[in-house]
This record gives sequence, C-alpha cells and structure tokens, in this order.
Amino acid sequence: MNRNLKRLGDSGVVLYFFFLAAFAVAAWFFGEKLLAEVEAGITLVLLIIALVTTRKKRRQLTAYIESVMYETDNAKSNTLMSFPLPIVVFRLDDSRIIWGNEMFFDMCGTTGTRLDASLTDLVPQFSTKWLLEGKNRYGSLIELAGRKYQLHGNIIRSANDEANGAFMGITYWVDVTEHDNLRIQYEESRPVAAVIIIDNWDELTRNQPERGKNDIREAIEDQLNQWSEEHAAILRRYERDRYLAVFERKDMDRMKEDKFGIVESVHSVENSVGIAASISIGLGEDAAGFGEALQFADNAAELALSRGGDQAVIKNRHGYEFFGGRGSEVETRTKVKSRVMANAFAQLVKDSTKVFVMGHKFADLDTVGAAAGVVCFARKFGKRTSIVIDLENNAAGELIGKLRQDEEYASVFISTQEAMLRADAGTLLVVVDTNRPEQTEDSDLLAACTRVVVIDHHRVAATYIQNSALSFIEPYASSACELITELLQEVVERQDIRHCEAEAMLAGMVLDTKSFTVRTGERTFEAAAYLRRSGADTTEVKKLLQSDMDTTIARYNVLTSARLYRNIAIASPSEPQTRIVAAQAADELLNISGVDASLVMAPDGKGGAFISARSIGDVNVQILMEKLGGGGNRSVAAAQFEKMDIETLYQNVKEAIDDYYK
Repeated sequence: MNRNLKRLGDSGVVLYFFFLAAFAVAAWFFGEKLLAEVEAGITLVLLIIALVTTRKKRRQLTAYIESVMYETDNAKSNTLMSFPLPIVVFRLDDSRIIWGNEMFFDMCGTTGTRLDASLTDLVPQFSTKWLLEGKNRYGSLIELAGRKYQLHGNIIRSANDEANGAFMGITYWVDVTEHDNLRIQYEESRPVAAVIIIDNWDELTRNQPERGKNDIREAIEDQLNQWSEEHAAILRRYERDRYLAVFERKDMDRMKEDKFGIVESVHSVENSVGIAASISIGLGEDAAGFGEALQFADNAAELALSRGGDQAVIKNRHGYEFFGGRGSEVETRTKVKSRVMANAFAQLVKDSTKVFVMGHKFADLDTVGAAAGVVCFARKFGKRTSIVIDLENNAAGELIGKLRQDEEYASVFISTQEAMLRADAGTLLVVVDTNRPEQTEDSDLLAACTRVVVIDHHRVAATYIQNSALSFIEPYASSACELITELLQEVVERQDIRHCEAEAMLAGMVLDTKSFTVRTGERTFEAAAYLRRSGADTTEVKKLLQSDMDTTIARYNVLTSARLYRNIAIASPSEPQTRIVAAQAADELLNISGVDASLVMAPDGKGGAFISARSIGDVNVQILMEKLGGGGNRSVAAAQFEKMDIETLYQNVKEAIDDYYK
C-alpha cells in the first residue's frame, strides 16, 4: 500500500527539475557563471518546496484511506451483527460454534450467546456433510420450534492458518415456513380421479331377476358410498359397471395406509349362488389437471383388469403402484372376445411382409409351443414365419428337436442377429408368453419392429410392452398355448394343424398347469380336447416332459437345502443350477404338506442368481416376485438378478415375504 501511496502522492514534477538542472549546467558550460548560479539556487529552492508539499499530500491521503478502511470494517461488523437472517460460524471438524448473531440464538431458543456449544447440540438434525460435498444449500428443511428453515452456506478459511481448525463453515437460515405450508396445501389439494370397475358384473347378474340385479348393485354402491364419504370423495356411476370418484390428494395417503380396504370389503356382497363381487380401481394422481388425472385413472384401471382385477392401481408421472390383487383372477375372456382377437390378428398377418415370433429369455415349452401355434396360424394366410430364439440357452431342447424333424420347421428357428438383418417396415413381431420388454429374447428387435402383437397369460407389470398393434393378455388363462389354441379354433381348420404343432401346444399347457392341477379352468380343458382331436399324442407329450438322470439327481440335491419360512418352502443351494432344475424342484416342494408356496433360488454361474417361485395356496407369488423385480402370475413367477450372492438374496426374500404378509 505504501508503494501505491507513493505513486499517488508523486506530483509529477521530476521531469521539470531535470530540465532546470540541465539549463543551469548549460549556462555554466557557456561561461554564464552568474546565471548558472542563480538558476541552480532557484532550482534548489523549488525542489525543497516540492518535497515538503508532496510529503504533506501523502500524509493527508494516508489518513483519508485509513479512515475509509476503518469505516468499512465497522460496516462489515455492523452488517453481520444486524443481518436480517440467523447466521452462525462454526468449525467443520467438531461443529463448535465460533460466532453467531443474536437472531440465530433466539431461533435456537437459547438466552445469550453460546460460543462454547456445538451446533449439533442446538440443532440435532444438522449435519456438515452437504458443505463438505461442495454444496451451497442443505438438501431438506430443518424444523425448529414449529418453524421451517432452508439452509444456505459455504466453507471459509480462517485468517490464522495455525488456528485449530483452519476451515470453518458459515450458514444462513432462511425461514420458509409460510412458503412450505402453502406448498403442502397446494399439493394436498391437487385433484385425484378414480375409475372403479365391477370386475365380474356379468357373472354376478347371470340368471338373476331384475330385482336381484338391483339388490346386488345397491349393495355394492352402499359399500362404495361409505368409502367415498370416509374420504370426502364425489362418486358417480357413468356406466352399468363403472364409477368415477374425484377427491383431493390429501385423502390418497389415508387410502394407501388402509391398503384400499374397499377392494376386500366389496367381497362381502354375494349373489344368490354365492359368487362374491370383485372390483378394480384405477387412480390417477400427480396430473396437470382433471383431464390428465382421468386419463391416468383410465390407464391404471385397464392395467388392473389386465392383471386379473380385484386390486387398485395408481398411476402418476413416475410409474405405477399396486395394491391388492392377491385373490384369484377374474375371467373376462369369452368366445366373442377370442373371435374378435382372432380376426384382428388375421388381418395383421395378412398385411405383413413377414412374421417373427419371439418369447422370453430361456424359452420353455409354453413359449415354443405358442410360437409353433403362431406358425400354424400364419401358414393359413400364406405367410412364412420365423421363430426368434437362443438355441443354446433354452428349456425346450427336446421340443425344438422334434419340431425340426418336420420339413417346414427345418429352417424356422433363427437367431436374434439374423432376425435384425431380415426385419423391414412390414415385419409383424408376435411376442408370446411375456409382456415385459426387458424379458423378451431381444429387446432391440422389439424396439426395431413397429408392428407388434402381444399374446400372454401373465399379469401385466409396471413395465409392459406399450403401443402394440394388438394385445391379447388374459391372466386367467393357464398358458400362452391355451390362448393361441383359442385363436386357432376361430380361423384354422383342425386338419391344417400338424401333429407336432398340436403336441407342442399341449406340452406347453401340461407344463404350466402341472398336468392340469393348477390354474386350470373349463376353457383349459376345451383347448386341450381340441388339440387332442387335432392329433396330439399324450404319450409323446409325456416324453417331452421327461428329465434325464443328471437333472433328476440335481433336483433332489436342491430339495435337501429347503427350509420352511412362514408356510413357504425356500431352497437355496450354493452350487449353480439350471432353470429347469430349479423349476422342477419348486414344483416338487409343493407336494409337501403344509407348504403354500415354494421358492428355489440358485446361482446362475455368471455372478448372478435367479428365483423360481410356485404357489398352490393363497400366496400370490407374482406379487412376491414383483417386490424383488421379477414377475409372473399368481401360481408361477420368477426373478433374475445380474449381481447377487445367495446369502444376500435369501435375506431379501425373507424381507419380501414379511412385507407381503403385512
């Protein structure tokens, strides 16, 4: 600063004295000694005067700057002391308070300053982690004495580097109570729309007199009206079996806490022959307005129906939430629907240039059998079909070998890479035995094809194939082969079905129904009888389901690791197993008395693991597997994990079971 003051105080006359001295020397040199002496004297006097004047100006400037700096320091100090927000400075190592203004200590409810206290003692929920991470704002609000504060701050360095704890934190506490309360009030008052559907209205009212139908409707509406009054909802019926409810977002939380008990309460309504009523609820929240909320609710209601009904589904901008759905699926499939689907499917096949069929990863008998049925269906319209499958990794090797003995099937099976090369704008991709894009044999092929048909018997999950040209998803059906068989009955002559195709579809049905013991309805037997009349040999089907000696031994080794947990048998062998062995072991565990469901988890030999789940009682294994990221249907489900050890997976399964029973 002294050098700067010297430059500021320099009057700029040095150059003038240089020339005066030069003139005096020149006069002396030319013999004008008197003139030179006079000039030298005058120059000396002027130099003395300039030096005195410069020093005086420098002292005045220094005094002025010091006064300004003093006033600035006072302003800084006064600004911090009278700052209109609570401020506190603390050490980062132990949160010890170095300084805080009066507003901060008043906010904490203390009298006077507490420079010896720790900030975490005054505000227990405070943490310095956000400052150490380089953030300037605390991630959430801190509540003190009924007020809410948003924290801003930064890290500063102590002027004394040798001080204990050279780095300090400074935070500013902004009171946002009114703003946050207004935000909560706004969010709680957002509109929520609910579409309520009576799943089995036709079944409830079949062969019932008008009075009986009215009694059933009134009983259901009594339940719905009571539920809507409890949650301050407006309820109106707009179709014979559909209702619309509108309420505010704040009432949604109470519904979630109650697990949408109205779904269970409606079961108390029965018709004269003992059939209980069942409803599905689709709810739309987090919408921009009533129109979007209603659209969300419609989508959620359709998803609830496609999952088998008897449940509530919430749709928002981020995805879906599921409640209920533990009961048996409600059959909504009719002969009329199958005929409509068959005609629509036939038109799509006619309009296509080629047809591809693809199932889920590690295809089983139901997948390959359904694919063979699609080949037969497309052959009716002169369309050659290819089955996209991984020939190295599947559970239907025997069936594929049997089909390949037929001349038509010699070149039907192709890899995903070959399918990508052959696909064009007119390709029709038929996805069977799955409705989730991540579980298909090749998700890239699915994305590349613009015309997609989905035929599946699994419940729809939150992630499902959207924008399909045709979707035939029936959770009540026993298998994908059963659905394909119904489509064939509407379009294809029985004599046009080859024996190997009939046996492939029957094998898929036998596998998924466990020889017609689970998930078997009258439509299942009708489809099986049709295939039997079409030439299916049950002895050949039995051979397709046989296991070799190594698989049989491996299956019984898995059974020795089984443990019982809450009526669920859990087997967790430490050695890698094939999916065939795991599935067969899960089926075998259901033969044990007192077991309602079975889970077999095993390493896949690639650093991951998988689960095969089966149920024969009231346990819905699809819901159980969905909690772990898998899916399926009520009695058969599975899950796959890329990076997971068995011990961790076992603990996760137990937590999922506990959560399920809650």
